[in-house]
Amino acid sequence: MFGDLFEEDYSSVSNNHYGKGKKLKTKALEPPAPREFTNLSGIRNQGGTCYLNSLLQTLHFTPEFREALFSLGPEELGSLDDKDKPDAKVRVIPLQLQRLFAQLLLLDQEAASTVDLTDSFGWTSDEEDFLDLTVAVKNVSGLEDALWNMYVEEELFDCDNLYHCGNCDRLVKAAKSAKLRKLPPFLTISLLRFNFDFVKCERYKETSCYTFPLRINLKPFCEQSELDDLEYMYDLFSIIIHKGGCYGGHYHVYIKDVDHLGNWQFQEDKSKPDVNLEDIQNKEEIDDPLMILKAILLQEESNLIPVDHLGQKLLKKIGISWNKKYRKHYGPLRKFLQLHSQIFLLSSDESTVHLLKDSSVKAESDIQRNDQRLFKTLTSESSRLNDRPSCPHWFDINDSRVQPIKEKDIEQQFQGKESAYMLFYRKSQLQRPPEARANPRYKVPCHLLSEMDAANIELQVKRAECDSTNNNVELHLHLGPHYHFFNGALHPVVSQTESMWDLTFDKRKTLRDLRQSIFQLLEFWEGDMVLSVAKFVPAGLHVCQTLNGDDLTLCEIEIADGEDIFVWNGVEVGGIQIPTGSDCEPLLLNVLHVATSSEGEECQELIESPHVFPSNAEIGSVFTALAIPEGVILINNTDSRGEENWAAIPKEDLKKTFREHGLRNGSSVLIQGSNDGNSLLTKQGKWINTVNEINWLQVKNLSQLESEEEQVKISATLNTVVFDIRIKAIKELKLLKELAEDSCLRPIDRNGKLLCPVPDRYTLKEAGLKMGSSLGLCPGKAPTSSQLFLFFALGSDVHPGTEMEIIVEETVSVRDCLKIMLEKCGLTGDTWHLRKMDWCFEAGEPLCEEDAKLKELMVCSGDTLLLIEGKLPPLGFLTVPIWWYQPRGRLHHWSDHQDQTDCPLSQGGVWKASSTPGAPSDAQADVSLWYLGDLEISEDATLGELKSQAMTLPSLEFSIPSPAFLRAWTVESKRPGRLLRGHQQQLKEYKLGKRTEICLEPLQKEENLGPWDLLLRTQMRLPGERAYRPPVDVLWDTARGWTSGSLRQCVADVYSLPVEKIEIAKYFPEKFAWLPVSSWTQQTAKRKKKQQRDSLQGAPYHLRDGDTIGVKNLLVEDDDDFSTVRDDIGREKQKELALGKRKSREALRSQSSDVFGAETPARARGPEASLSIHVGSFR
Repeated sequence: MFGDLFEEDYSSVSNNHYGKGKKLKTKALEPPAPREFTNLSGIRNQGGTCYLNSLLQTLHFTPEFREALFSLGPEELGSLDDKDKPDAKVRVIPLQLQRLFAQLLLLDQEAASTVDLTDSFGWTSDEEDFLDLTVAVKNVSGLEDALWNMYVEEELFDCDNLYHCGNCDRLVKAAKSAKLRKLPPFLTISLLRFNFDFVKCERYKETSCYTFPLRINLKPFCEQSELDDLEYMYDLFSIIIHKGGCYGGHYHVYIKDVDHLGNWQFQEDKSKPDVNLEDIQNKEEIDDPLMILKAILLQEESNLIPVDHLGQKLLKKIGISWNKKYRKHYGPLRKFLQLHSQIFLLSSDESTVHLLKDSSVKAESDIQRNDQRLFKTLTSESSRLNDRPSCPHWFDINDSRVQPIKEKDIEQQFQGKESAYMLFYRKSQLQRPPEARANPRYKVPCHLLSEMDAANIELQVKRAECDSTNNNVELHLHLGPHYHFFNGALHPVVSQTESMWDLTFDKRKTLRDLRQSIFQLLEFWEGDMVLSVAKFVPAGLHVCQTLNGDDLTLCEIEIADGEDIFVWNGVEVGGIQIPTGSDCEPLLLNVLHVATSSEGEECQELIESPHVFPSNAEIGSVFTALAIPEGVILINNTDSRGEENWAAIPKEDLKKTFREHGLRNGSSVLIQGSNDGNSLLTKQGKWINTVNEINWLQVKNLSQLESEEEQVKISATLNTVVFDIRIKAIKELKLLKELAEDSCLRPIDRNGKLLCPVPDRYTLKEAGLKMGSSLGLCPGKAPTSSQLFLFFALGSDVHPGTEMEIIVEETVSVRDCLKIMLEKCGLTGDTWHLRKMDWCFEAGEPLCEEDAKLKELMVCSGDTLLLIEGKLPPLGFLTVPIWWYQPRGRLHHWSDHQDQTDCPLSQGGVWKASSTPGAPSDAQADVSLWYLGDLEISEDATLGELKSQAMTLPSLEFSIPSPAFLRAWTVESKRPGRLLRGHQQQLKEYKLGKRTEICLEPLQKEENLGPWDLLLRTQMRLPGERAYRPPVDVLWDTARGWTSGSLRQCVADVYSLPVEKIEIAKYFPEKFAWLPVSSWTQQTAKRKKKQQRDSLQGAPYHLRDGDTIGVKNLLVEDDDDFSTVRDDIGREKQKELALGKRKSREALRSQSSDVFGAETPARARGPEASLSIHVGSFR
């Protein structure tokens, strides 16, 4: 009759927890959510298991039952590991119940799963573990009234209703009653809320008011009443509640937390600070963030906490966030923790922070007393909340959700559609031991403790990975120095791979953090750094918007995953000022115009060429680009029938922009000069609106057979098939009919180059041919649908018309295609590779996957492949030239190397010395590089493995103790460039590129540079002389900031001098100049409200690894001059060189004026001088 009573009625439940008839599922890749502020775990609903969940939570919050279950060991229950063994005796249900209770107590997840437990049930057992009392609800006011009717009132048998006595075998008067003979420690009472109406023949739910007490005395209902009254007292501790009607609904449970395992705190209380700032006697205690953070960490288990939770707990404790209270003076929270590394230890991914137990004694002694007082203040209020004996802790556990409630909320369940269904009482005399209070690990078996601890660690790892996945964005960094501005857009100088770096970054961090990370990644960067959002358009890369607001997060500035970021100085690239913004986005247009013959006369041939124009430029600028004085511009439009028409632009609309005319990338524009006399011009001085007169194609005879005419015009429409045009051309040219079987039509571009043959089956529209185009009738068949027609040439310097042609199957591999091209060129050998030419007619990316098919690499008919000499390394490998770098004048113990400095090298080794202009001393005058050989190494190899392999090169004829005794640099302009740090870092993480060279520098001791260590070459100035001592390597820890004061202190410690008695300066060898860093303060931009930090990483110093720092001892020398005699000579040579260039320009100008017969007097120019200007953002 009540078969579906325990089915879920999802319509009566909030949509926040259930879907419409569907089970709530967690994303497979996401770990379960952590516990909420109540610190209690719910149970996930499997669908119709809410009643079971409520019962399980009641058993779980019955500590005596829970501990009795935990007391059962392997001797009684067996082990789950043996459940599949045939002879093993394993009681799976209690074992799974143990694991579930352990998860509810210890596992940091919002809700536990009962799948394993319900699987062990089988759902076939009718056995009941507890005997409950069933009491009526209908026509009864409450529980005590129902118990009185059942166990106190007697039913009399007299008159016509006598009782038959079995002993005397006759009818007698009697009284019938029921009594409770023995009271259990826990009493379960079921309320008969569901009844059947025999009149209406339907079931219904009794929703009338039915009260029940929080404490009940069962003495009146017991058979024995001589015991003390306390033996009969019971306290309510669980209420299973049914919400819905008799045909279905939902169950949840109100539970009293006997052991105070949860955090009984309400949402309105949560938002209020636990500490009244007035209670803290010393106002300086709350103003000291170090003291506050230490006090919070001391309350955490193992003194470990996620950094995000630390900020939340700070808000909870003092009532104000870190950003509002401390950020202005102390910076971001993570930065503050990094600067106090002697007290706090951040994890490698900066997600968690740990309070160091062995922090310095001095720091501990200064704040220990204040910490203790503050700790007591912070915890006193929380203790009062959770330890008030007069206020029991009640929770509403609704499957996964756990919420605190007050005792008075129980009265709401007396009546209505949501009302009490089962009551659970416990004896008042049952007392819990003190050690069980607020201790979820109490009496949990050791193997379950270990299992839960391991599961919590695994959950933390998964959440960190999931958090990183959900909050990280992949950014594509395009480096300005690796690009040049060409044809209206930005293009890579070398290749897209070497010009773009991928960076994974947390979108919750600020733009300032992103810029700082890029500074650290690009150690070679010098000057100001501006970050702009860019996007790829058909013309190339276009800079759309400059990112402003250093304090804004990437989320707030709406940086998307996969965003292209252009890194530049904000003004120019390669000396050319770059237009930015969506208004000037470049458009790649197809411009058609009448060809001009070699004599300058216009022909009837219409040629098409691509041109790039800014979208906000006037459309009349097309005349300037094509060097046409004036004429008519026609735009190609498509009507409703899909046919193309040309519309002329009136003269008054030539001032409008390309965007205003609706032009897009790939749009076609027809240009006609004012001297043309054909149908494209204006007729009788009137402007035409549409032009459909071009209905022909011009076909030239290129078949090597003689004909009466060189070219003919073939009438056609866009739907004409190419085969028909070819046959008509053969007939009108009066060529042999046999040519129809072995010929094809090929478009001719504006330079007269024959393009890819057009398949006969295509229509002109499908082939992309425009009316008025020129075609060549050529020998040979067009490629089939499975073939590719390719151009190829030797080298990267390709002249128009020198390409060769080849037809191959689209399924041919790169290796086989290379062999066919080499055979056609008459070349042999395996030291060649292929590169694809881009639309700028430059060599693009190499085709590295030799076994890949051309189709898979997106090679199409008409593409040009370049045969480049040089064998590519296998996929995933690099060929790295290795050099030996020995700074001259430095004393090392590498005697073998020193012995060879003046000897000619054997085995092809060649010395290369690049002059370092204006080195501070003669000892550092030259940078000596000795070529050791090439290494072929995997991109997955570490820097240490590269050093180890370099040590085995035959040219290296002396021994090195270990790779740690080598320092690695990239080679830039024949001198050391970027320092490669991180011995175990993979080579692919350095973004070395295909052409990177590396030099190795010997060291006297092992070195393992950290991410914050900056390597500087310091040189002490000789007193009374304009010279310096040999350089000394200094490692400057920049973790505490790139300030001049920090650097001065570091240098002073190295030379054992007072910091106020030294002066330091950075050397700029290209200028032969020294820039002091003693009392420097960075300038502040006018539009920036906050002053920039005193950072030597930015302008004008741009400190990087390997920079030379001059040091002057003010105790023996107090002048301001850092320069040397060599600097004076270098500056004089620079002046002479500049003067020579100026005279050469004047001589060329004079020759030009003589040739053209015009005398142009040279304008007097002042002396050239270097100028550094900081350009801010004018947007």
